[in-house]
Amino acid sequence: MGHVLRSVAVSIGALALTACAAQPGAPVAAAPNPPQAQAIDAFFETYDQRQLRLSPLSKAYRGIRDADYGSWGDVSDRGEIAQEDLLQSTATAMRADFAPATLPAEDALSYRLFDAMAKRSARLFPYREYGYIFDQMNGAQSDLPAFLINIHSVNNPDQAGDYVKRIAGLGPVLDTLIAESRERAANGVMPPKWVYEYVISDIENLIEAGDDNAMLEDFAGKVGKLDIPQAEKTALEARARTAWTGSARPAYERLLAEMKRQQAIAGTDDGVWRFPEGRAYYDALLSNYTTTDLTADQIHQIGLREVARIHGEMRQIMEQVGFEGTLQQFFEYARTDPKFYFETREDYLATVRDVQAKIEPVLPQYFNTLPEAALTVKPVEAFREQSAGKAFYQSPAPDGSRPGTYYVNLYRLEDMSRNELEALFYHEGLPGHHLQRAVQTELGDDIPAFRRFGGVTAYTEGWGLYAEELGKDMGFYTDPYSDFGRLGMELWRAARLVVDTGIHSKRWSREQAIAYLKQNTPNPEGDIRKAIERYVVYPGQATAYMIGKLKIMELREKARAELGSRFDIREFHDVVLQSGPVPLSILEENVDGWIARQKGA
Repeated sequence: MGHVLRSVAVSIGALALTACAAQPGAPVAAAPNPPQAQAIDAFFETYDQRQLRLSPLSKAYRGIRDADYGSWGDVSDRGEIAQEDLLQSTATAMRADFAPATLPAEDALSYRLFDAMAKRSARLFPYREYGYIFDQMNGAQSDLPAFLINIHSVNNPDQAGDYVKRIAGLGPVLDTLIAESRERAANGVMPPKWVYEYVISDIENLIEAGDDNAMLEDFAGKVGKLDIPQAEKTALEARARTAWTGSARPAYERLLAEMKRQQAIAGTDDGVWRFPEGRAYYDALLSNYTTTDLTADQIHQIGLREVARIHGEMRQIMEQVGFEGTLQQFFEYARTDPKFYFETREDYLATVRDVQAKIEPVLPQYFNTLPEAALTVKPVEAFREQSAGKAFYQSPAPDGSRPGTYYVNLYRLEDMSRNELEALFYHEGLPGHHLQRAVQTELGDDIPAFRRFGGVTAYTEGWGLYAEELGKDMGFYTDPYSDFGRLGMELWRAARLVVDTGIHSKRWSREQAIAYLKQNTPNPEGDIRKAIERYVVYPGQATAYMIGKLKIMELREKARAELGSRFDIREFHDVVLQSGPVPLSILEENVDGWIARQKGA
């Protein structure tokens, strides 16, 4: 969508790892793959190798460290076009050379998923220049250092040298992105004025830290663990400082000047409706993220309906705890009473780890397949915590070199309610994103890489939101205020349907959207402002959560009703998870097929 890390997110599906799609209960063929199946396996492998050659960052995410480990790749628009051309030419060749009806079921599913992925991309690609190069959510100013810190491992002196090359490479990469950002600004494509304060803060944090900045500190820590002479370590650290002062820092200073220039001329309208083809762009985004044909108006109405439903459930919690007053007064109580917040970061993190320890032994009662990869919990790094979201997940490396990581943003503890802690962990960690993504990447190399490392937002985030409610089914949320926090998190995703479409389709201002959330959710004002600011620069993405969750819940209850005593939630979860991320229509087909097989067994 216009800059290097967002391009990587497209190519690897925002790290939403997918997996083997063998459906539970389906017959297993003992015969070897027929020639057509072997051919399409080789076809997808060729695509993967060609795609990886275009994207050194995708390689690094997957734990591949080869000759271009020190490269950032082509971050220009030319590089994006090359990736799209490869995707579309491969899809065209696939349609010409293969027919789904002649393929085994698993390969036919891969065909359909690749075809759907290419069509979604083709619909969005004409609008790529509407994407923001630098913003507070996905901006290269913070994403590139975060990549070095969290993804670039250093296991030997050569990989340390590659780290140095990437620091030095920040100069030309940033200059390329600055030029592209300047060109888009000349065409009227800039984020709203308020975004620049966050971007400028990220840049100044790195510049002002000097030789103590987060990248150099990380590099020194990684080199310090190598089993090499101290003199060699000292020399490597000196090379890294030279790369910073000679290439990266001057580029950051040029970026700072450009961001201040754009800040002075940026507008105040927030929605993408302001672009010449803004409506078509937003429609394409909604279709891409939800994998449905729902219109902005329909999504808006679903949001209003769900907000009303969840408000009703929250009033039951009010009665349970004996609160007297209106729902809005209860919201104010929940967002302002000090007892609902932690005093220290250490206490917050310790409580998260306690929640993890309690749920892990219960997982086998609800899942047949559990991840081998470990899950670790980390606070967001200081240099980007002011602009980063409140929580997010990073998938494990396929080779086991990097665990799954739940990042929690503790910049402002007053924005991180104790009531939401459980639901937030269940969403990002277990049984949410970590379980889903880790299990998928561990299911084998016989599934095409685009499925193991690709993603469908409505599926992935729908699962995360589903996992929050599953935690209640598993016997947790014993504190009614924690259950209220769960409902608050669900309400948050329902309200997103209202405010995202409000901003980008109905021309709401940021302040209008903030006012809606303040009236209808219990979240702190700082949390609300950060969320609305996310939706402004990431149009459409936030609608996928509730749309996906509603479909998973609908399918679960359909299966439960039709199968009765034969319904096994562990097998249902296998059906959902072992397809990997799929459009919601295909997920429904998979569940319907499983129900039919169970009935016929």
